[in-house]
Amino acid sequence: MTSTAGDAVVAPLDDPTTDPFDVAREAAAAIAERTGVERHDVLLVLGSGWGGAADLVGETVAEIPSHEIPGFTAPAVAGHGGTTRSIRLAHGGHALVLGSRTHLYEGRGVRRVVHGVRTAAAAGARAVVLTNGCGGLDTSWGPGTPVLISDHINLTATSPLEGATFVDLTDLYSARLRAVAREVDPGLPEGVYAQFRGPHYETPAEVRMAGRMGADLVGMSTTLEAIAARHAGLEVLGISLVTNLAAGISAEPLSHEEVLEAGRAAGPRISRLLAEIVGRI
Repeated sequence: MTSTAGDAVVAPLDDPTTDPFDVAREAAAAIAERTGVERHDVLLVLGSGWGGAADLVGETVAEIPSHEIPGFTAPAVAGHGGTTRSIRLAHGGHALVLGSRTHLYEGRGVRRVVHGVRTAAAAGARAVVLTNGCGGLDTSWGPGTPVLISDHINLTATSPLEGATFVDLTDLYSARLRAVAREVDPGLPEGVYAQFRGPHYETPAEVRMAGRMGADLVGMSTTLEAIAARHAGLEVLGISLVTNLAAGISAEPLSHEEVLEAGRAAGPRISRLLAEIVGRI
């Protein structure tokens, strides 16, 4: 397959006859060439509110506009960065930081949603940290509360896996990595994350349904990336930032600006938390 960085690879990744892992390998090769780093050890996907962590994790070696990497496009959502960064960690390894997350509701297809995870695996990563901003069902978790994801409910009606690809998700969210996170902050709560397709927020009835199914958190990302990460052999740590109480839990109307504001307020604290966790992975 022949392709180049940027828009020239859009059609091949979306073409069902193309192997998405070939595009991931092309992207990994491009990142290695642009950064001068042969292998990246951990991937960080920074959701709403988490962007400041990249500055605290370590020394930035290189920063690449994401749309210049095969298979990636510029972000469509306010609050998400448009660059991919290579960061040298204190212990000598390197982290790949994705600020350009693709959401399912953008209509670009599931392959694009999980392309970052597959690229990181091709770049040599052994672990991925998936973060997001979300709605909370537990009234004791106010805006700005970080919550470890212990399990998920995928309500998107789709999967990143194609064909007869059977992957065990029993322990998808690593107990070992959650223990590492609790070494940094023993008080971190944990909960089950439910992903809806979006882009509209959930109705109160949908939130009640998710709660009865066992969800503590609701959002529009993460689960498809986590499944793809497990398939690729990566260890997964998921952390949600509660930016608001979910619909029907609070009488206040929901807004994206509220999500961004909660992320800004909690940013410095959760960024330090994430940087310390990554330093121990």
